[in-house]
Amino acid sequence: MKSLPWPFSSGRFVIVRRRVRRAPRRRASRRSTEAARGTYLEHRERARALVTARLIHFNQTYGFTYGQIAIRDQRSRWGSCSSKGNLNFNYRIALLPPHLADYIIVHELCHRGEFNHSQRFWDLVARTFPDYLALRAELKKIPLR
Repeated sequence: MKSLPWPFSSGRFVIVRRRVRRAPRRRASRRSTEAARGTYLEHRERARALVTARLIHFNQTYGFTYGQIAIRDQRSRWGSCSSKGNLNFNYRIALLPPHLADYIIVHELCHRGEFNHSQRFWDLVARTFPDYLALRAELKKIPLR
């Protein structure tokens, strides 16, 4: 088998056999990481207050039980519900328009009644947001990062 040098965009070369390998990912600089952490810390408590208040409000309709509420810096999710009943939300929920933040909160709360995305789950969401399809579409247009 013949080995050939393969250039990366950075100008470095590696010897490649049979398959092309990707260049190693560059890590974010310390300065950008610290700035991102500062943004997270700045909005985390505001997000926690918003989520807690809205959960209490919407749970008057549903009457579900839930565990802890966590506010995280998630890269790919607006929220999640664990099998233990804990609700996790992205801190960026505090930066969304109120109707989208409410939709995410109701979506995760409804997982306490149906831990899947079946039609019964969507029927629960539709009790509060009959136009949930339009809200989902609007939310998908907003990047998480």
